[in-house]
Amino acid sequence: MVKNIFLHIYKEYAERIQAGELEPGAKLPSESELAADYGTTRETVRKALNLLVQNGYIHKMKGKGSYVLDVHRMDFPITGLISFKEMAEKLGKPTRTAVHQTAKVKANPEIARDLQIEPGDLVWEVIRSREIDGERIILDKDYFLPAIVPKLTAEIAATSIYDYLENELGLVISYAKKEISVEEATEEDRKLLDYKGLSHIVVVRNFVYLEDTTLFEYTESRHRLDKFRFVDFARRVH
Repeated sequence: MVKNIFLHIYKEYAERIQAGELEPGAKLPSESELAADYGTTRETVRKALNLLVQNGYIHKMKGKGSYVLDVHRMDFPITGLISFKEMAEKLGKPTRTAVHQTAKVKANPEIARDLQIEPGDLVWEVIRSREIDGERIILDKDYFLPAIVPKLTAEIAATSIYDYLENELGLVISYAKKEISVEEATEEDRKLLDYKGLSHIVVVRNFVYLEDTTLFEYTESRHRLDKFRFVDFARRVH
C-alpha cells in the first residue's frame, strides 16, 4: 500500500507533465475520478492538486477543473537585481509597460511595515502592468522613499526606473531580500492582467537596499502563474 498517497499522485502527475505526456492546456480528471482511480478520498486528491498548483504544474479554474500549465515557460531569475527592461532585452520578445499610477500616497500599515516607516508617511507608489508578446502577464507595485527618490514621473516609470535611479540620481543599488509565494489572485490582478481565469498568482516581494544598507524600495511583483517559472543556480559548498 502506498504511504502518503497524495505525494504519490503529485509525483506521478508532475512526472507526466515534465515528460510532455500531458500537454499544456490538457484537463485533468475530476477530483471524484482521481479519487476512484487511486482508491482514496477527494480530500487526499485535493492535497495533491494543491501541491501541483503550488509548484506550477497546473492551475485550477473555479467550477471548470484543473488544467496543465506549460512547464517550459520564460525563466525569470531569482538571484540578482534585474529590471523589466533588462529582462525584456534578454527575452527578445515584443514588450510594453502600461503605467496605472505614479503618485505620492500615505503608506498603509503593511507598506509602512515593509519599508520600516510610520503609517501615514508619504511614499512613491508606482503601479505598472507588463505586457510580453501581446499579453499583460506581470503586475508590478513599487514603493520608494521620497527622501531617497525625490521625483518620479509616469514617463520615467514607463521606461526604466532603475536607469533613472542609477544614471540620473547616482544611487548605488546593492542587494535585495526576496520572498516568493503562490497566492490567490485579487480583483486588481484580474482587472490589470490578461488573467485567463486563473485562480492563483506568483508573488515576488523585494526589499531593496542601497550600498550603505538603507532600505529604500519595496516591490511586489505579481506574475501570471502559467507564464513564468523562477530559476536559480545553486552550488554545493564542500
